[in-house]
Amino acid sequence: MKYAFPDNFWWGSASSALQTEGTREGETTWDYWFAREPNRFHNGVGPQHTSTFYQHWKTDIQLLKQLNHNSFRTSISWARLIPDGIGEVNPDAVDFYNQVIDELNEQGITPFITLFHFDMPMAMQEIGGWENRDVVDAYARYAQICFELFGDRVLHWFTFNEPIVPVEGGYLYDFHYPNVVDFRRAATVAYHTVLAHAKAVQAYRAGHYAGEIGIVLNLTPSYPRSWNPADVKAAHIADLMFNRSFLDPVLRGEYPADLVALLKSYDQLPACKPEDGFLIAEGKIDLLGINYYQPRRVKCRDSAVNPQAPFMPEWFFDNYEMPGRKMNPYRGWEIYAPGIYDILVNLRDHYGNPRCFISENGMGVENEQRFIENGQINDQYRIDFISEHLSWLHKGISEGCNCLGYHMWTFIDNWSWCNAYKNRYGFIQLDLETQQRTIKKSGEWFAATALNNSFDKE
Repeated sequence: MKYAFPDNFWWGSASSALQTEGTREGETTWDYWFAREPNRFHNGVGPQHTSTFYQHWKTDIQLLKQLNHNSFRTSISWARLIPDGIGEVNPDAVDFYNQVIDELNEQGITPFITLFHFDMPMAMQEIGGWENRDVVDAYARYAQICFELFGDRVLHWFTFNEPIVPVEGGYLYDFHYPNVVDFRRAATVAYHTVLAHAKAVQAYRAGHYAGEIGIVLNLTPSYPRSWNPADVKAAHIADLMFNRSFLDPVLRGEYPADLVALLKSYDQLPACKPEDGFLIAEGKIDLLGINYYQPRRVKCRDSAVNPQAPFMPEWFFDNYEMPGRKMNPYRGWEIYAPGIYDILVNLRDHYGNPRCFISENGMGVENEQRFIENGQINDQYRIDFISEHLSWLHKGISEGCNCLGYHMWTFIDNWSWCNAYKNRYGFIQLDLETQQRTIKKSGEWFAATALNNSFDKE
């Protein structure tokens, strides 16, 4: 069967500054954490050893062109542009980002730029990070500087990438710095992130720039084990906490009333100011980026909560391992392509069918050298993964969902937070010793799909 996509569909991939650029002038939380606890990072590989985009941006953009990308998302590093977060702008960073943006546009690749992709300047973290409203204001200033510097050539802006992840990782589950386990502080971080987002949107609107502004959310559909009311309620609460805590403010301009009531009943609400509601209402977006990797399957709790344990989302549900689920054993994630369709239908039916696109989708595999044939990685498993997700995406579009594109994570094997280079995601293989880049079979497949705006699948 032939799957043809709408005209001007965005074909591309996504990356981030911290995961590709390498060493920068300003220290981030990742540099600080790695210097103190390198054991927390796979094989002791830290954020200075990334895929050298800072040096190889021109040839890497040529590779994007070779893969027939018409669009590409990356981020600006706040710590590179303003090393202390609030002071002088670094002219070398301005030159670098100007060159990257100009080269992308010259090659016919539309730049999609994210302002914050997990890389808090350490100077800002030292005064409390997103727990401190002063950092919200500093971020708003940084965003405005970016719009002024690059807004004439960047027409697609995103305030945050996956803002729930620093909340979960840094303040609930101990997989990002500052390794705090405290729900109320997590709620404060999430709330202030929404305020920071809204202030950036406000600044963008005030500047009357030619483009559009949005946010990138990782949406994980919450599926109940059964239709038993207890399981359904558990899935609803998981959805409120992990999806709707950001989705509702940015699309509806307000928080879900039942989420607010739930947190209030457990005394976990962050401190609010009377004017916050007006600000959040002004943060409604033009374009939603959707990162989809895996579903969330939940059931009601089987056991009582330990009243001495920290308050956690898991007070309300247990994770559920569905029998027969398809797994990516390297990442430990379920592969469930219909989830991408379910996300789009939910947005169509409950959020007014916003303009959106798939901003990340991908499959990380360990030790891909096993699959080298005639000097090229034969990653047919990645082609199967992408084509299956694209077929469900196509179904959503054919049923009226307003999805404008598909970006893969990622174009070249890059450094991945605490996992470093354990799992490879790229269309292009990166040899860490030589920095040589070699297109994988999936890269060739994607280039053909983008060129034809379609693919064939049995």
